[in-house]
Amino acid sequence: MNEVTIEKLDNQGRGICYLNDKITFVKNTLPGEIVSLNITKETKKYNEAEVTQYIKKSPNRIESPCPYFNECGGCGLLHSKYEDTLKYKKEKLENILYKYANLKLNIDLIPSTNQLEYRNKITLKIINNKIGYYKPSSHELIEIKKCLLAEPAINNFIIDIPKLNIKNGEIVIRSNYNNELLIWIKTKDKIKPNIPYLKEHHKIVGIILNSQPLEGETSFIEIINHQLFTISYDSFFQINRDICSKLFNLIIKEITPNETILDLYCGVGTLGINASKNAKKAYGIEIVKNAVLNAITNSKINKRDNIYYMLGDVSVCLPKIKDQIDTIIVDPPRSGLDKSTKETLLTFNANKIIYVSCDPMTLARDLKELSTKYNITNIKGLDMFPFTHHIECLVVLYRR
Repeated sequence: MNEVTIEKLDNQGRGICYLNDKITFVKNTLPGEIVSLNITKETKKYNEAEVTQYIKKSPNRIESPCPYFNECGGCGLLHSKYEDTLKYKKEKLENILYKYANLKLNIDLIPSTNQLEYRNKITLKIINNKIGYYKPSSHELIEIKKCLLAEPAINNFIIDIPKLNIKNGEIVIRSNYNNELLIWIKTKDKIKPNIPYLKEHHKIVGIILNSQPLEGETSFIEIINHQLFTISYDSFFQINRDICSKLFNLIIKEITPNETILDLYCGVGTLGINASKNAKKAYGIEIVKNAVLNAITNSKINKRDNIYYMLGDVSVCLPKIKDQIDTIIVDPPRSGLDKSTKETLLTFNANKIIYVSCDPMTLARDLKELSTKYNITNIKGLDMFPFTHHIECLVVLYRR
């Protein structure tokens, strides 16, 4: 029997212990717990294990309200009190930025008003008519009837997914401020959904089959801080409406009147439209065509006639902008900024960079390089993803 003491949590929220002097990662554990383990994966450098018995549980452990918690892994911190997850994320963010960017910071972490039922978008797998999530790092399906992280309108729809008559595929369900739904089905099946039933029982704006509209519209409206945004079925949008609102407020405080703004990876235009209320001019660059079309519409809806959008890869479009840029807003994918974009950013000599990140590791890497010309003046953590190990971060940098 492998009996060990969990020392701390890793960056993915797994417990860390040492078994025969080898680092071992154990899900569903907390620091101070004594457990018996079964090794599930063994490599030269590390082990992965699962608990076979809790010999001593942490006094900070709570009973997870999710019936799928032990298998799903989507909300890996749901065995902790919310305030403990915030402490873990704050320390994680500070440790990563110190270790990889040599930044010693005391970071404020802004909590989410809703700790459950906050997600306005989920993606479910359908295999042989069974609906659910994959187990972590596998293609083994965990059937679910409800996701505690999803908004109520989404959960109400999950029980009626069989009415779509999909045997195998994937379904993306989005909900907005008004509990309306946008459904994106990806399947090779020839399906005959019971649309009249679904429309009678849910506020469905549109159903898209692969890339073609099956019913209704291919986009719907979201409202954040009294601003309206059209969102297509395949466009990026922040999944936590409350934290998105708080992020908007933080950004607008950093913008002074009559600036020229550049919004990279702009998606449907949210951050740039929010920031450009008092701007002289703004540019947005995005690679997803539907997102750019949304952004153009959104700038008109919100009466921003000073924003210009470019469709394409940031590293290709960025050098084409010849105006003097005062503030650059970047909200890159989890992989962070590519080398070419960072080099171009540094040559732009903008007074200020506002960096929004969902991955502390790539953020630390990029800040280390940007700090050759810029100083950090403000940094905030935002709990965009409660009860998961993920953390959003806003960093404001000023040119030296």
